[in-house]
Amino acid sequence: MNPPGRLRVRRPYGILIAAAVAVALVCAVALWRPWAAPAPQVAQASGTDAAAPAPLALPEHPRVLVFGDSWTYGSAAKAPTLGYAYVLADRLGWDAVVDGVRGSGYLKPGIDGGTYGERIAALDPDLDPDLVIVEGSINDRRLAAEGYRDAVAAAWDALAALYPDAEIVVLGPAPQVLPVQRATARIDRDLADLAAERGWRYVSPIREAWITDANYAWVIDTGAGKDHPSTDGHAYLAERLAAALTAFATGAAVTADGG
Repeated sequence: MNPPGRLRVRRPYGILIAAAVAVALVCAVALWRPWAAPAPQVAQASGTDAAAPAPLALPEHPRVLVFGDSWTYGSAAKAPTLGYAYVLADRLGWDAVVDGVRGSGYLKPGIDGGTYGERIAALDPDLDPDLVIVEGSINDRRLAAEGYRDAVAAAWDALAALYPDAEIVVLGPAPQVLPVQRATARIDRDLADLAAERGWRYVSPIREAWITDANYAWVIDTGAGKDHPSTDGHAYLAERLAAALTAFATGAAVTADGG
């Protein structure tokens, strides 16, 4: 049996993320929670001439790999399978593999797994996903910035070589504390720039203000959850990511770096 952080989620009632269905998806998700937020504008890095990617098009029943750290693992939810990745996969009917390792980053090994690069090297080459979502990570914030971009580039090179036909979306770090720590903001900028250089889609919870003073108290569990999303917080993150994917599917305009 797979550990919770690498559980495979299969659902037969897939929802097509495509232009014709995208608006309906946003409406359905908005009704799901009374605190539903509007679809975010998806940020791209500044200082780059890279063209915006074409609208995201997936098959009706996509195979999706959600790869990340403890937030992807589902830490602090009542059960790991109530984490944002599982909720999103269930709601959208994905055939999903969720690979979240607590404490893992591009430079930092995880509690029960290695760095992102080491873990990518261990992924199943036969998975052949239609979409890969790479989340995080704030776990590198206490390490020196030197070598960070190189580690990200090497990990992403390996991922692109392993799954050359997959669409890739990078989900940047979300703040576990407010105000956003300087190192976390630097990681967000680095990832946004590197994604833009490749023409990869990038979602920035920091620049799009997913977590603010107004919602922090219920999105983040500051007690036993040790500054991870609560169960409701994970559901909210799933909602915001669904809206971002919808924006990609419809070819919605993106915004430049706001600062």
